Amino acid sequence: MSISSAIKSIQDIMRKDAGVDGDAQRLGQMSWLLFLKVFDAQEQELELELDDYREPIPAQFLWRNWAADNEGITGDELLDFVNDELFPQLKNLTAPIDKNPRGFVVKAAFSDAFNYMKNGTLLRQVINKLNEIDFTDSNERHLFGDLYEQILKDLQSAGNAGEFYTPRAITKFIVAVTDPQLGESIMDPACGTGGFLACAFDHVKANYVKTADDHQTLQQQIFGVEKKQLPHLLCTTNMMLHGIEVPVQIRHGNTLNKPLSSWDEQVDVIITNPPFGGTEEDGIEKNFPSEFQTRETADLFLQLIIEVLAKNGRAAVVLPDGTLFGEGVKTKIKKMLMDECNLHTIVRLPNGVFNPYTGIKTNILFFTKGTPTKDVWFYEHPYPEGVKNYNKTKPMRFEEFETELEWWGNEADGFASRVENEQAWKVSIDDIVARNYNLDIKNPHVGEVISHDPQELLQDYAKQQADIQALRDQLKGILSAALTSPSTADGEGK
Repeated sequence: MSISSAIKSIQDIMRKDAGVDGDAQRLGQMSWLLFLKVFDAQEQELELELDDYREPIPAQFLWRNWAADNEGITGDELLDFVNDELFPQLKNLTAPIDKNPRGFVVKAAFSDAFNYMKNGTLLRQVINKLNEIDFTDSNERHLFGDLYEQILKDLQSAGNAGEFYTPRAITKFIVAVTDPQLGESIMDPACGTGGFLACAFDHVKANYVKTADDHQTLQQQIFGVEKKQLPHLLCTTNMMLHGIEVPVQIRHGNTLNKPLSSWDEQVDVIITNPPFGGTEEDGIEKNFPSEFQTRETADLFLQLIIEVLAKNGRAAVVLPDGTLFGEGVKTKIKKMLMDECNLHTIVRLPNGVFNPYTGIKTNILFFTKGTPTKDVWFYEHPYPEGVKNYNKTKPMRFEEFETELEWWGNEADGFASRVENEQAWKVSIDDIVARNYNLDIKNPHVGEVISHDPQELLQDYAKQQADIQALRDQLKGILSAALTSPSTADGEGK
């Protein structure tokens, strides 16, 4: 049976179980099972390679000792083992990161995991299907790595799972342009299922890894943080499938839950699609300077990225249109960005890139820390010929970015090779300052297009309301100043 057929069979079996409700729970159930099987496959390899090998978790919880035998425990006996022994022991494992890093990875992966299945016979059937995949075979592991991404994509609309997936075309384009090098620290502070990090790992491995020592260096340079348990578990498994033996750098937590001033890390490359459209819990904003405090997640992440980038560090960040035209704190953040970094390029993406779970228009901001912005290049990514919108059956493809890649040029010479065309134009920092840092700049080579798209109309309305509120605040400030000025108080000038 092919790997894809095995996974489909697993999903079909889970649908029969009364405890598993919907695709999101099926994904969660499959995730911890996959994690333990992939983990055990790596353990078997390490046991052969290392003279001083020690099991990182109690032997009875390794996949080979309770799940690998298709005729092994099943029914209520299996359920009791999983619910009363496996989960409690792994959640409460004593595994200091410095003394038992792989055990630490297991404990973190299981910290909020849950066994949804209530039928032990069906659970045994799922396990037996997973046993048809041999993760100790490098070819099968590679094939499954490709399929794993497809699983995430197929389930992007499953409950909250959709927010974890960034289209592969975008991750590949961003990684190709930022070009992470061997030895550079690479971070995604909101890593989801690890799409950016996996793509960066593959890029460095394909282009710069030549020796076994290089491979060890690569394993140490990938860093990610994910707030939610399910995507964290998926990301950890993803990293192991790509060859990271001890993915301790994939942390389970909220990157924003730490005062900005206490960050000592200096990161060479940050590539991320932080959550947008949502707000953080009360108190998180207190971790940021008072003049930049906001509860909007994307704005907080942008501040964090600017702070932790090393000098000459490069970043590529997916952000919504609201960041470009927003006022108030957003204006202050954009000014700080362009004062401290060279915001050299903004790629404006068309509608539908993140369908089906949001129609919000997005942009990719590319910047390098250390020198202020002088000019910003804009590139409006067009739909391919014959396409009016992206959807699940017609997603964005990496080949669409070939024109951008040919146009891109080299930051070292100030992108001297770039030229304006129907899709690209350049705006000076003086013009941007005159616009009060409004970066929502339309393509000057395209005439005014009247849109009837509901999402665009709502965004235009929100922008108009923001502009009106800003004008009201300005008028209130002028009126307040006039009422409290000495000349008014003394009755002069009448």
